[in-house]
Amino acid sequence: MKNMTTNDLKSEIKKSLDNVPESILQDVLSFLHQAEKQPENRITLVRNLKKILEEDQVLLERLAK
Repeated sequence: MKNMTTNDLKSEIKKSLDNVPESILQDVLSFLHQAEKQPENRITLVRNLKKILEEDQVLLERLAK
């Protein structure tokens, strides 16, 4: 998605929540509560690690063998 305003993002999240299975709503809520407690630098670190893992998945799989 292109750069969205905070209000746009919140609106899209609300729309998406209306369409997800009820069975995962508790998980989503738990995730959001956990995210609220994290300092910004920790969130940045996790995002960067996720990006590395996604981009280097094939390499990591070869290294694991």
